[in-house]
Amino acid sequence: MSAEEPAIAAEIRACRKCAAEFALTATKHGPRPVVWFRRTARILIVGQAPGLRVHESGVPFDDRSGDRLRDWLGLTRDEFYDRDRIGIVPMASCFPGYDASGSDLPPPPRCAASWRRQTLQALDQVRLLIVIGGYAQGWHLGDAARKAGVAATVADWRRWAPATLPLPHPSWRNNAFLRRNPWFEADLIPALRLRIREVMDQTS
Repeated sequence: MSAEEPAIAAEIRACRKCAAEFALTATKHGPRPVVWFRRTARILIVGQAPGLRVHESGVPFDDRSGDRLRDWLGLTRDEFYDRDRIGIVPMASCFPGYDASGSDLPPPPRCAASWRRQTLQALDQVRLLIVIGGYAQGWHLGDAARKAGVAATVADWRRWAPATLPLPHPSWRNNAFLRRNPWFEADLIPALRLRIREVMDQTS
């Protein structure tokens, strides 16, 4: 464990609570929590759960979705993976697996129930929260986001700024959303990049 990692990081990394459930999925994989945060993080990125490629590499957003997300944020790969400044804590730390049709299973609620509040308490220097997708927005933004859905929550991003910014998932499956909503790249992305730089460049 790094000296800059809170104790909760080692506990999450050792977690095997979902082993039986994962063994029953189409992928029949074992738990591999992906833990990517230090207590000094100023920006916290919250997504859904690691995908298969991230499960294999142990590096969050190590895929095409990550490339798009880094472009949205205006960050280089080195900046994005600087754990001293950026923490990545999805709603579930492990790849949940695929169902029989090959679709991603949802993040197991047990993960957030077991670890989330303690993790957020440990990350007490966060100044910007980026919440990606419905599961993250529902947990962090509450009933308003759960009822509105992702598209409406992201469209209402000014309501949550500057402390929190909601985003759709950067999956290429969301290309239709981007085409239907040109304000996303015209308005939200410039504001997001500006806020990212403000927080990244703060010296205290």
